[in-house]
Amino acid sequence: MDTNNVELEKPIDKVTLSGIELHPLEENNTEKREFHPVENYHPENDKHSHSKVMRILGICILVFVILLSIAFFIFTFVNNQNKNIISGISIKGINVSNLSTEEAKETIQNYINENLPENINLVHNDYKTSIPLSALNISFDIDSAVEQAYETGKSGNIFENSFTALKTWISPIDIELTLTLDEEQLRTALNDISSKLPDTVIESGYYIEGNNLIVTSGSEGNVVDVDQMCTYIKNGILNLTLKNRDLEIATISKQPSKINIEKIYNEIYKQPVDAYYTQEPFAVYPSENGLDFAISLDEAKEMLSEEKSEYVIPLQTLYPSVTTNMIGTEAFPDMLSTYSTRYSTSDRDRTTNLQLAASKINGTVLMPGETFSYNQVVGERTIAAGYKEAPIYVEGEVVDGLGGGICQITSTLYNAVLYANLEIVERSNHQFVPSYVTASRDSTVVYGSIDFKFKNNRDYPIKIVCSVSGGIARFDIYGLRTDNEYEVEISSYITGSTSDSTYSEAYRILKQNGQVVSTELLSKDTYKRH
Repeated sequence: MDTNNVELEKPIDKVTLSGIELHPLEENNTEKREFHPVENYHPENDKHSHSKVMRILGICILVFVILLSIAFFIFTFVNNQNKNIISGISIKGINVSNLSTEEAKETIQNYINENLPENINLVHNDYKTSIPLSALNISFDIDSAVEQAYETGKSGNIFENSFTALKTWISPIDIELTLTLDEEQLRTALNDISSKLPDTVIESGYYIEGNNLIVTSGSEGNVVDVDQMCTYIKNGILNLTLKNRDLEIATISKQPSKINIEKIYNEIYKQPVDAYYTQEPFAVYPSENGLDFAISLDEAKEMLSEEKSEYVIPLQTLYPSVTTNMIGTEAFPDMLSTYSTRYSTSDRDRTTNLQLAASKINGTVLMPGETFSYNQVVGERTIAAGYKEAPIYVEGEVVDGLGGGICQITSTLYNAVLYANLEIVERSNHQFVPSYVTASRDSTVVYGSIDFKFKNNRDYPIKIVCSVSGGIARFDIYGLRTDNEYEVEISSYITGSTSDSTYSEAYRILKQNGQVVSTELLSKDTYKRH
């Protein structure tokens, strides 16, 4: 029988196995099938072939592992010998791979120097100003960043360092710089800018004019969003994106404070105080006039119920029984300081303004610890108060304005206060350096927004005496000199300039017996150039 070719000649109709019927395929689907038994098949041949493949594969793996190990050990050796920063490291986006620490520091410092502006330029509509970067005491911690870069891949054991080096080679690392700056100075500069915005808010306020209390309503305006601007500026400095660009000033619309007549009454009401002095120890207690509303508080409230920009409330003075003048010159025996500036007598309107402002201040007595407010003492500059139109600075231009020139009185008083070694509480510089004093020796005021304030920080009362006559505005401050008085010197100078700005500083130097005891920074100022 031929077992290599078996043909089923007759189809099987049905086969029954244990009750199960198995039906063949339909006739038209029948096929001839051939069976070819494998000749000389030996299972041991397959096992031998498989073993051979596995041996070859094992050898290949072993060779690969050996080569990889050799490569790793070579890489480890080379990396261990590397005395520079490993590859794949950058600082603030600046590639410092394979640089020494000194080279990296120099590279980072040069990049910072190239991309930091001299001034932070700020704009608000048509108003432009700037903050000198030097005033913020900016410092980048380059040393720490470079040290971190250098220690990457060197701070672990030899294997950890190698794996770190491989990792940075595949996935680079960027190290951030740490920035420090004088945020208090930045906030001070922004608050100063806020008060000088052309559309700044004018707060409600009050002042005394003769026998009347003048209460002003104020008006809505914008103020600098100091928190947001601090964030903008710090991010701009840190990311080195402020050069050759103007930063828009973020502002907040602000309503003036609502007039609180009860609060105003409590602030201005004062009982009269009799003057006296003692010999042992020597102390002078000057008299103080009392002050009260000439109408009832309810009548004043009724007056303010009408919506107006200005309200006039009559006052009455309450006089002491013993005035300071009754004590005599012993009350203020010594001149503590004097300062004068020149003005042109040909400008009669400006001269009138100087005389009016000086007359408000003349004779003012400050007790120890009391604070002098220029706007509070002088009051709002109005036509009713007698002020005239005279040149003033408005948005970088010289125009006629009511009360023009009174900042000369402020500046003259400011210098007299400095030489008397009194404490400056609030002072702002002009937009331009004025003609009557040098840079950083001036003080500007704007009623309702910018004030000049100082405090009597001496142990005895002081008296301010001033005059405006013959082209000279002069301030003298009287009091009692003590054994430990200082010799006061004021030093001011220009520190730098650009095409549109001038920068200056002022210092107060205290000496005793010719020796410098202390040097106080008074201000760092920025002026526009004419």
